[in-house]
Amino acid sequence: MFSPRFERFIATRYLWRSQGRPEGRRFVRFITYMAIGGVAIGVCALLLALAIVRGFSAEITAKIIGFGAHVQVVNLLDETVPESDVARATLSTIPDVVDVQPVIESFALLRRSEREIDGVLIRGVERMPDFFAERMVEGEERLAPEAGGPPGLVIGRQLARLLGLSVGDKVVAYSMRGAQGGMSQGLLRPRAKQYRVSGIYETSFANFDELYVFADIGTARDLFDFEPDEVTRFDVMLSDPQLADSVAARINDARDYPSHARTVFETYRQYFAWVRLQESMIPLVIGVIVIVGAFNIVGTLLMIMLEKTPEIGVLGSMGASRSMLRRLFLYLGALMGAMGVVIGEALALVLALLQQRYHLIPLPEEAYFMEAAPIALNAMDFVIVGVFALALCALAAYIPARVSSRIEPIRAIRFR
Repeated sequence: MFSPRFERFIATRYLWRSQGRPEGRRFVRFITYMAIGGVAIGVCALLLALAIVRGFSAEITAKIIGFGAHVQVVNLLDETVPESDVARATLSTIPDVVDVQPVIESFALLRRSEREIDGVLIRGVERMPDFFAERMVEGEERLAPEAGGPPGLVIGRQLARLLGLSVGDKVVAYSMRGAQGGMSQGLLRPRAKQYRVSGIYETSFANFDELYVFADIGTARDLFDFEPDEVTRFDVMLSDPQLADSVAARINDARDYPSHARTVFETYRQYFAWVRLQESMIPLVIGVIVIVGAFNIVGTLLMIMLEKTPEIGVLGSMGASRSMLRRLFLYLGALMGAMGVVIGEALALVLALLQQRYHLIPLPEEAYFMEAAPIALNAMDFVIVGVFALALCALAAYIPARVSSRIEPIRAIRFR
């Protein structure tokens, strides 16, 4: 009676050391290596795809949340939010809310010269959001007016390029809100305020870097003719972004119409839909590679079985049962799959680390909002993909294992 250890020993011999017939030796070895390589490439590609998709999701989510806060409390009638101090104090008492910032936001024209002028969205804030402060590439995030000089303005790198601006340059912002004059006096005269560019940020979101400009909330209130207790909206930051839906629901229950709380996932729905599409499609497409690689093992095991038919007959004549022969080839298929998984996971880890450090795969910023493919490694991905690939390899090995168990020993010994 043969022990399971003997079956594993024979499977290992068939994979590594068994010579077989000279005329087919090299070919069998070649297709064996190809089958293992197919599994390795499939596992590596799937893990890299998952890491890149997770990286995209994390990067895009962080950037979008940085632009819009976890929850925004706005007026549905496109009017200002009055009694801002009272509303801010009320919002701060809601569980899971860690910060509430008043925001004054409106469109304006930013003019450097007669020819260098562009429409922007000026956001008046008490302090620069952390997301933008961490992405300053020139100057500093100083917004408050300096003694004897104009207040500061922080702009995006894309806007700076369009208008030819650099830190220290002076610009004039024009707003039609609260414009003076009337039809009897001719054209309306816009409100104007001079600013000095104190800093430049870059987020790789070209559309946002070109549009958003940050100013002190007090100077923005003067430019847009807001009352001292009026704001455009409140930006609410939470302890966990995933709580945005529940907190928004509590805010809507606590405040009356037309006040409304909307989550960042609602405000930038199109970007999150794009991320979800990649999360769902790319692993599915790349996963086919693993399936193809696993089923390459079927052909490889059938070739090995053909080469080893006389030896299989000898084992049968010595008392090896059909179940033992079946397990022998199942072990062989599992061993090939395990080798492919180990090689593939090791290769994926090395390539992922190289991409994180050296940015080997660049991306066009205008299409992907970042300079290089991001990587977010997750240990569970390696475990799940490894188990999935091994299960497929074992399933693929069942067919040749079943065929080998039905070979009659006498005919197998005479097989040439």
